[in-house]
Amino acid sequence: MIAMEYIGHTSDDGRKQLLLDHLNGTSKLCRENANEFWADIAEFVGQIHDIGKYTSGFQKRINGAENIRVEHAICGAKEVAKAPPKSYVPMIEYCVAGHHSGLPDGGTKVDGEEDSTLHGRMKRKTGDYSAYENEVKLEYPKDNLRELFDVSNQREIIERYSFFTRYLFSCLTDADFIDTERFVTPNTDRGIDGDFQKAYEKVCEKLNSFKIETKLQESRSIIQEQVYKSVESNANVYTLNMPTGSGKTLCSIRAALKTAIENKKKRIIYVIPYVSIIEQTAKVFEDIFGDVLPVLQHHSNYDFDDDKNEDENEITSEKLKRSCENWDAKLIVTTNIQFFESLYHYKGRRLRKLHNLADSVIIFDEIHMLPIDYIQPCLRAIGYVTKYLNSTAILMSATMPNYDKFMERYMSGVKIENAVKDTSLFNVFDKCRYEYIGKCELTSLAEKAQEYDNALIIVSKRKTARELYDICSGNKYHLSTYMTPLHRSEIIAKIKEDIKNGINTTVISTSLIEAGVDLDFKAVFREIAGIDNILQSGGRCNREGKMDMGDVFVFETDGGKGEIQLKSNITRNLFEEFDNISTDKCIEEYYSRLFAFNDGNIDKSTITSLMGENLKFDEIPFRTYAENFKFIKNQVIGIVIPRDENKDLIEQLRYGKLSVKRKLQQYSASVHIWELEEMIKEGIIEQLDCGVCILANTDNYKSDVGLTLENDVDYFV
Repeated sequence: MIAMEYIGHTSDDGRKQLLLDHLNGTSKLCRENANEFWADIAEFVGQIHDIGKYTSGFQKRINGAENIRVEHAICGAKEVAKAPPKSYVPMIEYCVAGHHSGLPDGGTKVDGEEDSTLHGRMKRKTGDYSAYENEVKLEYPKDNLRELFDVSNQREIIERYSFFTRYLFSCLTDADFIDTERFVTPNTDRGIDGDFQKAYEKVCEKLNSFKIETKLQESRSIIQEQVYKSVESNANVYTLNMPTGSGKTLCSIRAALKTAIENKKKRIIYVIPYVSIIEQTAKVFEDIFGDVLPVLQHHSNYDFDDDKNEDENEITSEKLKRSCENWDAKLIVTTNIQFFESLYHYKGRRLRKLHNLADSVIIFDEIHMLPIDYIQPCLRAIGYVTKYLNSTAILMSATMPNYDKFMERYMSGVKIENAVKDTSLFNVFDKCRYEYIGKCELTSLAEKAQEYDNALIIVSKRKTARELYDICSGNKYHLSTYMTPLHRSEIIAKIKEDIKNGINTTVISTSLIEAGVDLDFKAVFREIAGIDNILQSGGRCNREGKMDMGDVFVFETDGGKGEIQLKSNITRNLFEEFDNISTDKCIEEYYSRLFAFNDGNIDKSTITSLMGENLKFDEIPFRTYAENFKFIKNQVIGIVIPRDENKDLIEQLRYGKLSVKRKLQQYSASVHIWELEEMIKEGIIEQLDCGVCILANTDNYKSDVGLTLENDVDYFV
């Protein structure tokens, strides 16, 4: 009697992968993806995940039968449910049941088979998959998780269980994908390698090339040396509170490389809050490291989901895409949104990278930019990754909030160290004075700014920026996200040249200029906002310390809304109470009041907030929580602006070449969804089949201000 041959996958060229080979390959990779603590459970998940393919229905379908619908993923979950009670059983049920469709909501016992929850799907009938017993010998791993969940706080138990379910799911989905890929396209090139030691030597060479001739330069060097010494202590988390202009970016990457080399870390991940500056930061690293340590950028402008390799010259792009899928690279530069929303997602496509956060050094630039509603889940995630996955985190800011009580609450047992203990030299970086000048008419504001040889005016709304630009006379420039990144870069280059040549210059911008833009003005006018925004604005004033003191004026126009108004109110009060708002004491007081006013919001974005603290392991709402976990509530869309040099790219996109989408990002201006809807109604947008929007009427894009919209509503950006 000839034994039945069970097939797992078929390739386009007719080859067949035996199901047992796929299970063995996936379980091996799954074990490799996990750390030592999770290795046995991960291997078991890989072994059981596809046993539903042993049903006759699936085998008929994979061998060519049509009109056969088979739900194979739930079979492994059903099988593990038969096991004696173990704390990891629900975890495996979630992972196996969702390894194609994503982690489901747990649901409740009253759910029916028509429901997409774990409880509902477990009630569905399946074909007989018992044939797996002839090929697969399941050995249930030891239940060693009890110590992990041996805490009295029920909320903490559920949060940990949720995190490590996602971690295990990441190990499985990445292993499943790669094993399948190795069969279907065996010559696929994966991973972006690099040399940390050579990169460390290069960044040291760069830092040593800077002259130390002034008190400021000497102070910068002394503060940085503190950091390099501190990271020798092997803490889990370092807080890096360094003043604007003290060289945080290069200091942190050198410290990260030092830590990675000495502690044998696998990768460095640099997390930035702003998409607008990520490419600039990546370029800084690329210029220093070159081919020694290639930089993988992963953010909304580098979302490769729809890319196709249609050009022989785009092999590198395909490799970048594959590395973005699971962060298989040595140096990654990404955004808060990509990092944290992926960490709390439910889809395998987003979660595949989670297991690669282990054994890493993760730098969080501008950590104060974490949304207040998400402080708890973000700090919890950092705590879990550092405490349990052997990673090191560097939290960095020039206006560091006092997160101590939150860290104590949400990062229990995590060793945290302040990397800059001696702040006595911080006053050297006080290069400007801050003055609150109250409410100003735009005309008088423009007149006051133009009394200076060069000045920067920063406002909160794009409409206000446009109005001010129209009011100002002489040599003037406008910057906002209504302009494409390429256009903004061109304008910034002109501004630098004009200031260098001593040409009187006035710049009107939204807050996008506050970080990552190396411009130096004699005076800055900042519309009232949070202390952090105002001090960031001050970083564009007297940046090189060429004057004794630069001037930063804080003014008001119309009142803001919600959190913006709250931050402004706190700032206004602090101006009355402090002679200098840039002191550590003032910054600490600002965050203390901000957190106190938002005390009820700190805990609202947790998984237990959806269903209460009495949640059971098999009731966790993974999908619902992920769909509600959004850093930015008001989504923006890119509108491609036609230019002579991108006409060919747009034409290629019209004919379906999706790989050019990435190249068109530099030609895209940002609008809110409701603005896009208005533009579509007005007939000035061309929507392509691939979803990309093109500005059809280029009269609506001006060389000085970017997009011009008829229904220009006043709103904050």
